[in-house]
Parts: sequence; C-alpha cells; structure tokens
Amino acid sequence: MKTITPTELRGNIYNILDEILSTGIPIEVNKGGEKLRIIPVGRVDKLINLVSRLEVVKGNPDDLVDLSWEKELNLDLP
Repeated sequence: MKTITPTELRGNIYNILDEILSTGIPIEVNKGGEKLRIIPVGRVDKLINLVSRLEVVKGNPDDLVDLSWEKELNLDLP
C-alpha cells in the first residue's frame, strides 16, 4: 500500500483520488506519525489488478485440454 504525506495529497488530490477509484487500492496518508487511509466505498473489480503471466504454462496450453488424470486418480475411498 502506498503511503503519502498530507502535502503530497494536497498538491495532487485529484490524481490520487482517480488512482484510488480506478485501481481500488487504498492509499495511506501519514500525518505526524498517525495514519489515515483513503479507500473506495463501492465494489471494485479486483481482477483488473491481475498481472498476466504467460510464462506459467511451459509448452503448448492446448495440450492441457486433452490431459487425462484417470490413471493417477483413485476414487475408491474407504
């Protein structure tokens, strides 16, 4: 979470508020050792903050469609 001073907030309040509304990530304001937090009240789509990680699947992702685990899976529970 980003922490700013009251001076930074005062000098850039509109951009900071737009950032909070667009990302949904709260910002803390440190005033004399005490912290205040500005957070959005409404629902925010947290999925927009996800980072694409294309390198997670090594190989062809289409090969996962036909993958079968039936030989490794044992459903005979006691």
